[in-house]
Amino acid sequence: MGEETIMDVRPADLLLMRKPHPCGGNTFYVIRSGMDFKLRCTTCGREFMVPRNKIERRIKQVIRETDSSESTNTLPTSK
Repeated sequence: MGEETIMDVRPADLLLMRKPHPCGGNTFYVIRSGMDFKLRCTTCGREFMVPRNKIERRIKQVIRETDSSESTNTLPTSK
């Protein structure tokens, strides 16, 4: 079995997921993180808890708000 890495997901991050929520939205606000996540759908507002291992496989992108009140996309840049 391979070594698993834990993603750096913090409360107040936005998660862009590969698979959409039943309401059609694919962006979720992180309320709590730990062994499981408490997330809020940004489209319909529904809150739910999901195990960490299930969510980490489905994350496409983590969007983190910076202190300068600008949101930044954490896309890798090629040099």
